[in-house]
Amino acid sequence: MRVDDFDYGLPEELIAQVPLTARDASRLMVLTRSEHLVEHRHFRDLPEYLRPGDVLVLNDTRVIPARLAATRPTGGKVEILLLTPRGGDVWECLARPGRRAQVGQTLTFAGGRMTGLVLGKTEYGGRVVQLSAAAGLDVDSLVDAVGEMPVPHYIKSRLDQPERYQTVYARERGSAAAPTAGLHFTPDLLGQIEGAGVVIARVTLHVGLGTFRPVKTEQVEEHVMHSEHYEVSAETAEAINSARAAGGRVVAVGTTTVRTLESSADADGRVAPGAGWTSIFIYPGYVFRAVDAMVTNLHLPKSTLIMMVSAFAGREFVLDAYRHAVEEKYRFFSFGDAMLIL
Repeated sequence: MRVDDFDYGLPEELIAQVPLTARDASRLMVLTRSEHLVEHRHFRDLPEYLRPGDVLVLNDTRVIPARLAATRPTGGKVEILLLTPRGGDVWECLARPGRRAQVGQTLTFAGGRMTGLVLGKTEYGGRVVQLSAAAGLDVDSLVDAVGEMPVPHYIKSRLDQPERYQTVYARERGSAAAPTAGLHFTPDLLGQIEGAGVVIARVTLHVGLGTFRPVKTEQVEEHVMHSEHYEVSAETAEAINSARAAGGRVVAVGTTTVRTLESSADADGRVAPGAGWTSIFIYPGYVFRAVDAMVTNLHLPKSTLIMMVSAFAGREFVLDAYRHAVEEKYRFFSFGDAMLIL
């Protein structure tokens, strides 16, 4: 299967640069797989498509201001992007330029209030860095104070309100990027959904390089995903399994939630609680086990994300829907509009 089979034409002016004032005012393209039906609604209409007994699964990861300016021992500058926490303030990172962050060097951040010892390299050319705070300080607080939110490269505008790159239910620190399908929810909308008899459950997958790494191979099957850490609580697993057993649907919010659920489900679709690392790569031919419906944004051409959506709804149906979205001038990517696939 060729990567070029997942390409589509997108005018640059349709790439959303800023979020809408009201989160749930974004448009919602509804795709019904069984009928190959496409509807154009708004995100606030989502509750109309959910049923009592369904379970809506959210990824509650919280984006950290992961872009940090560092100074080398020579006085030179290097930018560090925190990607994946390894525990104990050790992080997998990207360094720019990488050659300036040599193994064994100690980098200085925040005017000397924090240091980073470069412990090693990663298989994708990144670095492993041990962060340490000065006496009386802690690493998380310093990162929050001096780091910048790492918005995607296609967003050229400055993000004046960093909280708009967080979901309203973000809780667990650790992501280098937001699970953007969740950006459309408001507390009121979640309350409306829960009040209608839909169970709301939460998983955690810390979004790192794997979700957004460009596909550089010609054949889809040759691409290798980078691992990302996920957790599924016993409470969430029980909610999902009970809902499915009673005939309810599992509605995953975002591709990261899909990857979490599919990584923790057995062949019968039963989700097991626990934590682990997943490098699951979902593309056409994959048989879904745990997910019955999906809320997602409009993704980059030739990305692993559009491949996953194509696996769920069919490549031709998805690409035809994307052409409709371009014609209807939907807003694309992280701050853009959404799709609901049933």
